[in-house]
Amino acid sequence: MSTKEERALSEEELQELVAASDTGARNPQGAVGLMIAAVALIWSIFQVLLASPVAPYVLPGDLINNSRQFHLAFAIFLAAMAYPLFKSSPRNYIPWYDWVLGVGGAFLALYGYFFYEKIVSNGGLADQSDAYFALAGLTFLFIAAYRTLGPVMVALAVVFLFYVFFGSSEVIPDQIRWAGASLRKAMSHMWITSEGVFGIALGVSTKFVFLFVLFGALLDRAGAGNYFIKMAFGALGHLRGGPAKAAVVGSAATGLISGSSIANVVTTGTFTIPLMKRVGFSAEKAGAVEVASSVNGQIMPPVMGAAAFLMVEYVGISYVEVITHAFLPAIISYIALVYIVHLEAVKTKMPTIGNKVVSMGKTIGGMFAFFASFALLCYATQYPVGWITSLFPSGSGWILSLLLFALYIALIYIAAQVPDLEPDDPNAEVVELPDVAKIYKSGLYYLLPIIVLVYFLMIERKSPGLSAFWATFLLFGILLTQKALKALFRGETNPVGRLRDGLMDLIEGMIDGSRNMIGIGLATATAGIIVGTVSLTGIGQVMADFVEFLSGGNLILMLIFVAILSLILGMGLPTTANYIVVSSLMVGVVVELGAQSGLVVPLIAVHLFVFYFGIMADVTPPVGLASFAAAAVSGGDAIRTGFTAFFYSLRTVALPFVFIFNTDLLLIDVTITQGVIVFVVATIGILVFTAGTMGFFLTKSRIWETVALLVVAFALFRPGFFMNQIQPPFTQIAPAQIEQAIGEAVPGAPLRVVISGPDFDTLEVKDLTVVLNVPEAEGGAARLDAAGIMLMPEGDVMRIDEPMFGTPLSDQLSTFDFYGDDPVQISSVQAPSNQLPKELIFIPALLLLGLVAFLQSRRAKEEEMMEGEAA
Repeated sequence: MSTKEERALSEEELQELVAASDTGARNPQGAVGLMIAAVALIWSIFQVLLASPVAPYVLPGDLINNSRQFHLAFAIFLAAMAYPLFKSSPRNYIPWYDWVLGVGGAFLALYGYFFYEKIVSNGGLADQSDAYFALAGLTFLFIAAYRTLGPVMVALAVVFLFYVFFGSSEVIPDQIRWAGASLRKAMSHMWITSEGVFGIALGVSTKFVFLFVLFGALLDRAGAGNYFIKMAFGALGHLRGGPAKAAVVGSAATGLISGSSIANVVTTGTFTIPLMKRVGFSAEKAGAVEVASSVNGQIMPPVMGAAAFLMVEYVGISYVEVITHAFLPAIISYIALVYIVHLEAVKTKMPTIGNKVVSMGKTIGGMFAFFASFALLCYATQYPVGWITSLFPSGSGWILSLLLFALYIALIYIAAQVPDLEPDDPNAEVVELPDVAKIYKSGLYYLLPIIVLVYFLMIERKSPGLSAFWATFLLFGILLTQKALKALFRGETNPVGRLRDGLMDLIEGMIDGSRNMIGIGLATATAGIIVGTVSLTGIGQVMADFVEFLSGGNLILMLIFVAILSLILGMGLPTTANYIVVSSLMVGVVVELGAQSGLVVPLIAVHLFVFYFGIMADVTPPVGLASFAAAAVSGGDAIRTGFTAFFYSLRTVALPFVFIFNTDLLLIDVTITQGVIVFVVATIGILVFTAGTMGFFLTKSRIWETVALLVVAFALFRPGFFMNQIQPPFTQIAPAQIEQAIGEAVPGAPLRVVISGPDFDTLEVKDLTVVLNVPEAEGGAARLDAAGIMLMPEGDVMRIDEPMFGTPLSDQLSTFDFYGDDPVQISSVQAPSNQLPKELIFIPALLLLGLVAFLQSRRAKEEEMMEGEAA
């Protein structure tokens, strides 16, 4: 065995790696171990009650109002109990200092709850003693975050905190200097109010994230994780490069419910990586496939590593809108990854596993049919539910519950007819491929809680917390009864005794859920310091100036620098904290500098842009945590694994640039027909892009063919670029004619108006492009008034006054100085022109693709004939 192979970790070491990262590596026995388990169980029960419809009746009002404080108190205490502070710290008992840090940290987290009356009497601000307690609270939080998240998150928060206190120092460059804050002001902002630690991020963690993490832990405890992996391996394992394709699909399935890319890598990778190596993937490539597919799980709705719930708060749109916009890029990214694996397997002529022969087309068709049927089932559920609700308005809840229970019993009966699934050994001499036709029956009931979740989220449009509560509540019943009911249907002697096993599974699943949440809770709390610093100091404007300086005002360079900064800021951070940090610092940069350059995009597109590059930090050396985890499984080199994974992730890197310039990819303002067309074209585009970057399509590509494939991909993703060269998308209108233009425009039509004037902070003249949707009013003057534009013509200059508060443009133009010597004026007006449909560009693009395919197919046949003759 080679030296590299000897570095592969054992199963026990891998589980310790996941525990050290996600749940804590310390598990003391005896009374202390029971106490930790009990606290974790109580935390889960508290969070379930908090999300339930009965919360106002069973929980005191002040406890509900201070739920964020209790959430953080549980996280800090359990961090001290479960995570050793030092490498040399004991694993089998808790030293005295961890008791102090755990109990003291929990008390300080609850300081606002215990001393609520005193803080209110001070107007909600900290007095001197409060400030010292708050400073101690931050210290305890940093220690807890260090032991769970590592030094990067803490170092970042400390740097920002130092900037709060010492930002006025003369050693700070003028460009980023600010007035500074006293200890009382800073601590009020960070610990006492809801602007810092106890801000939006921790609130989302408390209300939504915990329930989804618990849902994932319970689903995995029930056996769904192994079921998904077996189904993926059974469906794809027989294909060339099958284990890698199964890794992609299995990681997609587990990534739906997982908030950790590292846990995803180890959970699926312990099975798929050894199999990938057996069919010809190197250790680094096998690890890279697992990394790319596991990290991709963080961009896949409905959880998105908990970022989906934060986007709801930060962007100000509904949860359904967030996951609708994020869905298509995630899906086509996974399709492209399957294609990457296929090309790798075809290029190197990898062998297949097993003796099963099924065509690639039939396999993909079958998988598509399954997912389409599942989506249709989720959608169609609303009709029988609606009929029952209309027929029995008062008792519909009970009737629907009984019908769901009957369906569960039927599916459990079907599952009992086949053996329970056991994890396979990937290192066995003979690898048996699971037979999907036989094993699918064993886990159909796992789909019920997912259907309930999707139904409440997408059809009933309930809050994410309440939707997760009902899905989790169903999982409680499944975990309690599945073993007992299977034993009953199989005629075993003691089915009632299996209820105890089910109860233990439920308790252990709830404990797992709590322990999985420790790091996420502390990450959101610590990231709150960065968010609080941005709101207190205005550092976001400094970041915008910095990026503008680096890019020289060039739009593409600006986006590239923002992408690189997001990548750097995300290094070493878990997904949730990663998104909070990069969105707090970088979203405003793209919005402001983009508007100055004429790029006006929806806010959700900008948030997804920085989110995608933030999570790439899990892949990219030297801090790519997921790559190190995969290397530990494969025995390969971690740095080479990381670079290979980044190469495989190029399609994930390209997609954010695509949807910034073509928001159709996010399904923004598109009809159902347009959405289907966008999906088909975008899928073809990402596959062509993948073939171009891999240098292999039907055979090895020549240089001009690679260039042609990349041009085709670009044309399919952004046809508007080429159409704009043929026919301008906007008609220029003189600023003096804006009243006439807006008066003649159709209500709702977008006018792009470029405003020029002095910046409020720097007094430097800048340009800002705003999209003015024509209001419903009679006449140009009335429409301008409704939009908040007050014209003050001065010769050739179309000067405007400051918009009234509450008008559509008041917030966007608030950065201008309307009372200086230089005027704020309209410098350009653009109205949409009658441009030809941009989709016409698809025709020459597809013709070029056909030409490349034709030439390569001929060459591939010739090569095949030559190989046959040589043989």
